[in-house]
Amino acid sequence: MAILTGWWQRRSDPARIELYTRSSFHFFALSELGMLAGSLIGGAPPGAWIGLLGLVAAHAALCALLSARGLDWLTGRRERPVRLLVAVAALSVAGAVLALALRTSGVLGRGVDVAVLAVGLIGFGLGAMVLGIHGLRELVYCLLGAAALLAAACAALGLPGGAVAGFAAAALGTGALMMFTNGCSVWLMSVVRELDAARELESQLAVAEERLRFGRDLHDVMGRNLAVIALKSELAAQLARHGRAEAVEQMIEVQRIARESQREVRAVVRGYRRADLATELTGALSVLRAAGIDGRAEGQDGDALPSEVQAALGWVVREATTNVLRHSEARSCTIRLTTDGAAVLSVVNDGVPADSRAPSGSGLVGLRERLAVLGGALAVEAGDGSFRLTAEVPLPEASLPEDSAPEASPARQRSAAL
Repeated sequence: MAILTGWWQRRSDPARIELYTRSSFHFFALSELGMLAGSLIGGAPPGAWIGLLGLVAAHAALCALLSARGLDWLTGRRERPVRLLVAVAALSVAGAVLALALRTSGVLGRGVDVAVLAVGLIGFGLGAMVLGIHGLRELVYCLLGAAALLAAACAALGLPGGAVAGFAAAALGTGALMMFTNGCSVWLMSVVRELDAARELESQLAVAEERLRFGRDLHDVMGRNLAVIALKSELAAQLARHGRAEAVEQMIEVQRIARESQREVRAVVRGYRRADLATELTGALSVLRAAGIDGRAEGQDGDALPSEVQAALGWVVREATTNVLRHSEARSCTIRLTTDGAAVLSVVNDGVPADSRAPSGSGLVGLRERLAVLGGALAVEAGDGSFRLTAEVPLPEASLPEDSAPEASPARQRSAAL
């Protein structure tokens, strides 16, 4: 059983729908051959019977071929089958007119159902032509044109007005039904293909988003550590030039930070690392003091904050500390956290040139993306020789004091202005 069904299981959903649609159109061709050949039984001389049977077989084959080529055109695999369209349209109308002419001339007896033969050729032809025509207006024109040509042929052959109207109405009804049936099959196939393409695009966007997240996390993890390694290596080199024994201690510290960075990078790769606010504050103060900067933490410790808020603010502390080490000659740096209505973390340092502007690097962009997930905002200000980075994250109502009324903080106002 696995051998028999394996070829089906290995196909994608669009491929299965396409195979089902193609099989349906081939089944329509077989149905046309059986139905119209059955209408010729009885009342037709051998020559006329063989000729009309050959006409029906050729028409069914052309409709099947047009269906296959039309599907290839709709899926972008080949050009539009214009010649087949013309051939099917001409053979459908010519076959119907020929059958009516043979009946009125007496060649075909009453045993031949000419109405089924003529209307069937028109209906199956229009159904196949749906796959080669683009646009509802063109389809309506083809349907009305086929009915009008059949009515004109009936009138030219001298049929009474009731018969002319009956043939026209039958052609309209049968043709519309076949066009609607085949059109729905094509529509279903196109919808499945679009859904599959959308799902593929969604997976590609997920991969791209994950790459951005990984790049952002790697930047946040390695930025500060590399800055500290560069700083301590430079200090160790200067101590070594003067023959100071402290150079060994500095290099031991560089080795420790490098190993810690390796562990953090492995954690980022696994996707398990989360920044902890208390740990980041302690590490930031330690690094600032090691660089000769007076680092201080003020306000609350943030232990009561939700874990996702602590994680986001932990990344802010890490990035802010990295910027202080890289882009300033700071002598002091103050980190302050308040939770009055919202968690507001500010990092202020001096040692910034008076004419400098607020930076907009990839690290700050990553922080804004992290805070935006929680509805937060990030604002930066540079001036008067100092630099201020302020992050604000709204807190859930359960985390707010009962008498607190959240208001728009200066951080959010400055972020909106930027």
